[in-house]
Amino acid sequence: MTMENQKETIPEKFKRIFSIADDSASHSEIRSRILDGGKVTGTNMCVLVCAMVIASVGLNMSSTAVIIGAMLISPLMGSILASAYASISADYSLLRKHMTGLALQVALSVIAASIYFFLSPVKEPTVELLARTSPTFFDVLIAFFGGIAGIIGQTREDKTNTVIPGVAIATALMPPLCTCGYSIANGRWDMLLGAGYLFIINAYFIFISAAIIMSVLKIPRSRELTDKEWRRYRLRMVRNTIIVTIPSIIAVYSML
Repeated sequence: MTMENQKETIPEKFKRIFSIADDSASHSEIRSRILDGGKVTGTNMCVLVCAMVIASVGLNMSSTAVIIGAMLISPLMGSILASAYASISADYSLLRKHMTGLALQVALSVIAASIYFFLSPVKEPTVELLARTSPTFFDVLIAFFGGIAGIIGQTREDKTNTVIPGVAIATALMPPLCTCGYSIANGRWDMLLGAGYLFIINAYFIFISAAIIMSVLKIPRSRELTDKEWRRYRLRMVRNTIIVTIPSIIAVYSML
């Protein structure tokens, strides 16, 4: 074999450099790690309420450090990653379970934040609260690439603990829900719309990015999809992504 034949082509070099399969954990370990992180337990719910109150105080007092602390202890991302795993593995009963758990966590978060802001003597919206009411396409990019970094960190054989905290801070699931609670408690329905949309952007694009990476890693499916089912699944994802993204693009043009 000549030296020319042994040399890698440029596409092969890029494929090798950016490969995420080489140091990934086993499929059983990935499943256990992600689904355990998505369990809705009494402990998680107590931690969630504590995180919501801390984040609400931070937003109410315009304290960035306090808000970051709340984002680091929030268990919300676990349910999103578990839902993405269930979707890619075509386990729809598991998907329903984790989506129901996520909905319960979101509802409890908004209720806890609403009670705090109803009781709080500070009624004027702070800069930190207002910052969560005007999502744009830049937030889509942050959530998408943050989600990619998060799921890659979760699926490594040697789990990268430094990745998840950074993703939790960047994608910011807690502050928009707290802002929803403020909006409900103070009748600011204009703020509720923006904050709710920001949470949808963050949650959806974390879900999508996690699903893409797990598909690349060839996560085993509970059953094989037919070509028609797989095509319908992809089209539904594309449709939902377009629907979620369009308002954020319009917001960027309006801002410019």
